[in-house]
Amino acid sequence: MSEHPQPAETTEIDPALERLVHDMIGRVADKWTLLILEILEDNGELRFTEIGRKVEGISQKMLTQTLRQMERDGLVKRTVHPVIPPKVEYRLTELGHSLSYAFCGVWTWAETNIGKVEAARAAFDAR
Repeated sequence: MSEHPQPAETTEIDPALERLVHDMIGRVADKWTLLILEILEDNGELRFTEIGRKVEGISQKMLTQTLRQMERDGLVKRTVHPVIPPKVEYRLTELGHSLSYAFCGVWTWAETNIGKVEAARAAFDAR
């Protein structure tokens, strides 16, 4: 039996909303997006190369793809400064900040439950 109460009647889910939820779960489950989100939250506006240095292990191609997708989703704002060589900077939008805030719940959960998770893993590994 589930600990969470179930709704009395099933309501029809808007397919567009369902697609968005699935897309965003996929995005949040992507480690590069989360790392970039965290870095921009902590550092404000950064140049492409600065983000690349701070995201350990990311290739330039993956950084480009991830930032483009985040820009497409409205999570980051890309600013190109008209100088030579071109200076491109990224910063979180309000939408990006709100996703970062939502992700803080996972950190809070992890902080609260780290001992339980480690004990469960140790018990499993000992079998």
